[in-house]
Amino acid sequence: MFDFLPSMAVFVNVVESGSFSAAARNLNLSKSAVSKTISRLEEGLGTRLLNRTTRKLSLTEAGRSYYEGCRRMLNEAEAANQAVHRLSDAPRGTLRVNLPMSFGTLQVAPLLPLFLQSFPEIDLDAAFDDRPVDLVEEGYDMAIRIGVLSDSSLIARRLAPNRRVLCAAPSYLEEQGAPQSPEALAAHSCLLYSYQASGDNWRLIGPDGERRIRVSGRLRLNNGEAIRAAAVAGLGIAYLPTFIAGADLQTGQLVPVLPDWMDDGLGAVHAVYPAGRHLSPKVRVFIDFLAQHFGKEPTWDQALREACRGQATG
Repeated sequence: MFDFLPSMAVFVNVVESGSFSAAARNLNLSKSAVSKTISRLEEGLGTRLLNRTTRKLSLTEAGRSYYEGCRRMLNEAEAANQAVHRLSDAPRGTLRVNLPMSFGTLQVAPLLPLFLQSFPEIDLDAAFDDRPVDLVEEGYDMAIRIGVLSDSSLIARRLAPNRRVLCAAPSYLEEQGAPQSPEALAAHSCLLYSYQASGDNWRLIGPDGERRIRVSGRLRLNNGEAIRAAAVAGLGIAYLPTFIAGADLQTGQLVPVLPDWMDDGLGAVHAVYPAGRHLSPKVRVFIDFLAQHFGKEPTWDQALREACRGQATG
C-alpha cells in the first residue's frame, strides 16, 4: 500500500517552498527523489496535483483542495508533538510581537513589565504599528489584530470583544444638548476618523436594528487617541473603540451618548500566528497571559457598562 503520510509532507513542502529544488534542500533529499515522490502521490490519488512549467509550479483545483487537507493534518501532527514536549519545554528566547498602535500602547504596554517579571527567560521585541505586516516575511512570532480577520492563513485566538461607543465630554453636551436619536447626530459636530472604511457614515446597532447615519464635523483626524483628546476637550461627539474611551468613561471625562446605540459587530481582538508553525512555548504563554488579564469582560468594557448604569440612575 502506498504510504501517503510522508508524501503529504513532501507535497506541502513543495507547495510552500515553490519548487522541487527548494523542497529538496529543505528536506535534505535529491530533487529527483522529491519529483518521484510527487509523481507517485499523484498516481496513488489518480489525479494531477501540480501544473509544472519550466518557470514555476502551480496548484490544480484538486491540488489546492488536497494541500489544505494536508496542511491541516500536518498542523494537527505538529500540535500533538508539541503537546508531548510542552511539559518539559520552558518558555525562553526572543519573542517578536506586532501590535496595533492605540491598543498596544493603551492596553498591552502596561502589562509588559509583569509579563517579563513572570517569564525571566523571554526577551520581548514589540513593534507598535498600524500598517499590515506579513508575519513570516518580517520575522514576527505573532501579532494582535483587531476587527474581522481576512487572512485565513493565520491561526487566531480570540482575546476580547471589539466594541465602539458614541461619547462626548459633559461640557459639549451641556452646551449643545444630547442627541435623542441616531438621526439627531447629523446636526452635531462629530469628530471624524480619516481611515474609517465607511467614510463619514456611522453604523449604529440598537433596539430598532441597524442605522447608518451620515455625520459631519470640523475636525478630521487619523488617530484614535487624538480623537479621544479632542472629545475630552469638548470639541464634539466621538465614535470610539471602548479600549480607547474606557478610561475616560470611568473618570467621567467622557460620557456615553445614545448608550442603546453602539457598534459591536466589529469582529474582535485576536492573537494571530502563522499556520505553518507550531505554537512555541514563548508564544503560548504570552497569549495565555493576555487572555487571562483581559478576561471575559475587559476593564474597558466594564467602564462602559458602569457609565451607562450611572446615566440610567442619574
